[in-house]
Amino acid sequence: MPDYKFKTIDSAGKIRSDTMVASNPMELEKRLSNMGFDLLSFKEQTRAVKSAFHRKKISRRELINFTFHIEQLIKSGVPLIDSLKDIRDSIEYSSFTDVLQTIIEDIEGGKTLSLALAEHPIIFDKVYVTLVRVGEETGQLAEVLKDLAETIRWQDELVSQTKKIMIYPMIVTVIVLMVVAFLMIYLMPQLLPFIKNIGGEIPLHTRILMDVSDVFVNYWYLIFSAPFIIYFTIRTVAKNNIGFRYFLDDLKLKVWLFGPLVTKIKLARFANYFAMMYASGITVLDALQISEDMVDNLVLEESINQARQRISDGVIISKSFEAVGVFPSMIVRMLKVGEDTGAMDDALLNVSYFYNREVKESIEKIEPAILPVLTVVLGAIMMWIMMAVLGPVYDAVAGVKL
Repeated sequence: MPDYKFKTIDSAGKIRSDTMVASNPMELEKRLSNMGFDLLSFKEQTRAVKSAFHRKKISRRELINFTFHIEQLIKSGVPLIDSLKDIRDSIEYSSFTDVLQTIIEDIEGGKTLSLALAEHPIIFDKVYVTLVRVGEETGQLAEVLKDLAETIRWQDELVSQTKKIMIYPMIVTVIVLMVVAFLMIYLMPQLLPFIKNIGGEIPLHTRILMDVSDVFVNYWYLIFSAPFIIYFTIRTVAKNNIGFRYFLDDLKLKVWLFGPLVTKIKLARFANYFAMMYASGITVLDALQISEDMVDNLVLEESINQARQRISDGVIISKSFEAVGVFPSMIVRMLKVGEDTGAMDDALLNVSYFYNREVKESIEKIEPAILPVLTVVLGAIMMWIMMAVLGPVYDAVAGVKL
């Protein structure tokens, strides 16, 4: 499937250049016309675009809109190919437009929707593709897509809430660091000669401040680059060392204040996806195997794997999760309720709802608590600097009066 570089003109007379995937020049001109552009010229590119599409990502909002739109169109009785073409022509041109074109071409070539989506694993993950395949096999594709859209929307809200508590503290932290850097690099070197010329014994806290200022002045480039060096070093080591990555994932679940929050988010995600796959007819063992990749944490991944192995050996689900010793008692109790009532999906959705509510409440509590902590830290730093600078001055003045 060729990739075309083209020039177009819109109704306002504005000329634009871009690239687009199309099966032939007529398809290219038709698609551009549907978007409100007149084709001026085009040239077929020689590069192979198939692998490039596999690396392209889209936002979670785009995936939500796509899933919702295709579910509505299929539910209304519109054929799959026509539904995909309507979505392709209705959205603003982007890399996702080309991805949709490749999906359409694959389906027209004889592939099912799930197989066509599987060609783009970065956009459509294993859970998404598996559930679509189950929907195709059971004839309930619209219902599965509706559940998928709701789940992805829930996940997007969860991510947005998590980011919300991080933005303000990060801004305040950066401001605090900038103020400290300004005081240490610019202001203190101008005050130090004055303090030294006063005479008398310099207090310990003032000497410490002078040493810290010297470090900032002489090694400022190391201080500012250290966070980035540490981050990329940890990331590289974790990528190549499975033991170190396991240690970091365990630390993420236990670190003060944010550890419980991260744990609840991941458990809510696991319960939600597990419930959706179970309700769609996927076996417990297959659903657990897929869920291992969804938690994005080696500790929880290994725990799910151990529970899956116990279930495959004949142990009931609730006992298998209880024996692992990682999952909270509430999850174990709800799994047992699901086994007793035969409504495992409802029990898991209750777990997801509970943790989702707790995450929201935790966010509402953490966000107001961070401001006083940062204010106290900044105030303590400023007080230390003032005492270190003004202390010798006060001692010198008091000595003159005596």
